[in-house]
Amino acid sequence: MTERLNKVSDDKQDIRAWLLSDSPANALQAKLQRIYIGWLSFKTNPIAMLGLFIIVSLILIAIFAPLITHSNGVEQELANRLQPPTWAHWFGTDELGRDIYERIVWGARVTLYIVFLVSVIVMPIGLIVGMTAGLFGGWVDKTLMRITDIFLSFPRLILALAFVAVLGPGLENAVLAIAITSWSPYARLARAETLTVRGSEYIMAAEIQGASKVRILMSHIMPMCLSSTIVRLTLDMAGIILTAAGLGFLGLGAQPPLAEWGAMIATGRDFLLDQWWVPTIPGIAILVVSLGFNLLGDGLRDVLDPRSGGGD
Repeated sequence: MTERLNKVSDDKQDIRAWLLSDSPANALQAKLQRIYIGWLSFKTNPIAMLGLFIIVSLILIAIFAPLITHSNGVEQELANRLQPPTWAHWFGTDELGRDIYERIVWGARVTLYIVFLVSVIVMPIGLIVGMTAGLFGGWVDKTLMRITDIFLSFPRLILALAFVAVLGPGLENAVLAIAITSWSPYARLARAETLTVRGSEYIMAAEIQGASKVRILMSHIMPMCLSSTIVRLTLDMAGIILTAAGLGFLGLGAQPPLAEWGAMIATGRDFLLDQWWVPTIPGIAILVVSLGFNLLGDGLRDVLDPRSGGGD
């Protein structure tokens, strides 16, 4: 047993030495080294680790929701309506007798669903628009940036309300509306990064070798834009969650009986004075998750953005 533990320890030391080598043997080793060094820097930030803990906990709660709850959060028990927090109902029950703890747990899936879909929509759109404008310049840049300015000029929630009013209420329409109103800052950021690296020698070398504009965008410029875009996206998650909760509160997001934190606050606001737990618990859930994304984003910014000085 001792020999096996010593072997495992030696293997870990070998891997660590390989990841911290001053002379990486290939591109894969260099990339893994950057990731490992970034992690070493990230984990020294207790605030960032707290944010990571909150987000990982949210993901685990959403994954294991069927195992840590007794129902799907929509079953009504009118005999137990508006019960205060007890051992039987940790967060109390709502006006229809549904367990608020179970609805919070299942609502985590809705929150992650919104966050994931918005992310996979806004990042590609923002990157493509911003990089294209920055690389081509001229009338392409002016046209794309004026369109971007139009979306930037409207408050996100107001514009999302307008799109949902056209598309109709529903979770998918809410996600689409949030994505349509959220891509413009990423386009601006990607354009700025592209303008910074457009005149670099390696871009000129790629052009001399006959690389197409598309290849230059995808292979040379996009990797330089990803880190700052990921940081911005992580920091924007709180705003995305709040916008989704706002749409749910107004009845334009997830529709009953689906457990969604904003809609839970809306139905519980009539009981705020006497049964405070009905709207308060979902509000705390939104607060904690939004805080977690903000703390995680700050930590990622220190690691991924060399200009912040936190990744030294």
